[in-house]
Amino acid sequence: MRYHSESLYAALYFQMASTNGTLELVQAPSTDMHMGIKRFYIFGQGISHSVSPTIHLTGFRYYNLPHTYEIYQTKTVDRLSSVISSPDFGGASVTMPHKLAIGKFCATMTEHARVIGAVNTLIREDMTTTRVRGDNTDWTGLVEILKNKSKDRSNSLETGFVIGAGGASRAALYAMHQTGMKNIYLFNRTKSRAEDIARDFAYLFHIIVLDNFEDLSNEKLVAPDVLIGTIPAEHTNIDLFPATLFTKPQGICIDMSYKPRQTPLLAAAMRSGRDWATATGIEVLLEQGFDQFKLWTGEEAPKAVMLEAVAARDRQLGHQDR
Repeated sequence: MRYHSESLYAALYFQMASTNGTLELVQAPSTDMHMGIKRFYIFGQGISHSVSPTIHLTGFRYYNLPHTYEIYQTKTVDRLSSVISSPDFGGASVTMPHKLAIGKFCATMTEHARVIGAVNTLIREDMTTTRVRGDNTDWTGLVEILKNKSKDRSNSLETGFVIGAGGASRAALYAMHQTGMKNIYLFNRTKSRAEDIARDFAYLFHIIVLDNFEDLSNEKLVAPDVLIGTIPAEHTNIDLFPATLFTKPQGICIDMSYKPRQTPLLAAAMRSGRDWATATGIEVLLEQGFDQFKLWTGEEAPKAVMLEAVAARDRQLGHQDR
């Protein structure tokens, strides 16, 4: 029996050039196009232990960029106006609970962000103006993970199930649609919020809103091949996720929450005894962060170096659950 619980860490560790088991950091040459210090942020609430600064500051150092990346916690987006309009503002990552409300500051949005209805990335359009563009890299990160995790799956990914009804949920649903899934289910404790999302996407694709997980026992519903959790893992426990979620012999389970690294949802997938691949919230964070970095700098993210920086941070903290 194979669980496929290995993380993105293992896959990329083997690709890293190393000396005596340690990563050899080779900096890329700096270019004139990067002159000028830009200030980048992550906007959210309850993010004091965010891994995003580690990811992006590592990338800036790799390219010899002078930029900064800071955590900015706020309960509402209203306090962000002066930060976003600052002359040295370069862009921001946006996380819970601001992915929906942050759109008020966007002069433009990409088509994907507009359709999803949630923004997780702000990009300064031109340093000569204060115009900011909104984008969404959550969905592209999820698509990349689904592509990588499905390589050794014998079954096609036709049915998806999303848990939660926030901004991350919208990106997960959109990613499922973009990868061609025929059946898409959504569950949220407050059903009306899930129904609102289903109505928002109704012109593009159909979402079936479930009353509870046990609805999957209905013979009219196809069991999911992909399960994506978008709710804070610290508010869950393994018993919340019944075996009916994992009835397919093979599948992919992704949790967008990374506190703890091994969430109750991922543990439930492995406990099922089925051949389900899993992806941690850190893998999602890295994949979407790679896309953010390129949007901000125009450079390819130094993936292996960023990965090692995150792993080193975990080692320094002494455990994987921070």
